[in-house]
Amino acid sequence: MALYYTLPVYKDVYRFIELVFRFSKNFPREYKYTLGQDLKRDSMQLVRHIYRANTAEYKSKHLEAFVDDFELIKLQVRLCHDMRLITTKHYAEIIELMNTIGKQITGWSRKYNQPSNPVKG
Repeated sequence: MALYYTLPVYKDVYRFIELVFRFSKNFPREYKYTLGQDLKRDSMQLVRHIYRANTAEYKSKHLEAFVDDFELIKLQVRLCHDMRLITTKHYAEIIELMNTIGKQITGWSRKYNQPSNPVKG
């Protein structure tokens, strides 16, 4: 088992968190302590899911929790863009990173949702 902080998906999630913190500090006060705080907290939760999935014998429930939280974050990021809290350039940067993270989690989920001894006929 690899250390969770050496996993490529962890490194990408960490970069994502850095972007969220950098962009949310410029939010207007009205959104900084609501949407901004929620986005930061929910993004940090992703690291917990990676850690738990990496150390758990049965990874699928932690990966499912990751996907659930990740979908909420996608909505929050889109809302930030639609409300013009982040620029289109920053939105594109975040979305590109989120697509990479999503692909990695999907691959990880598929690996652990496969039957261990498939019946060949």
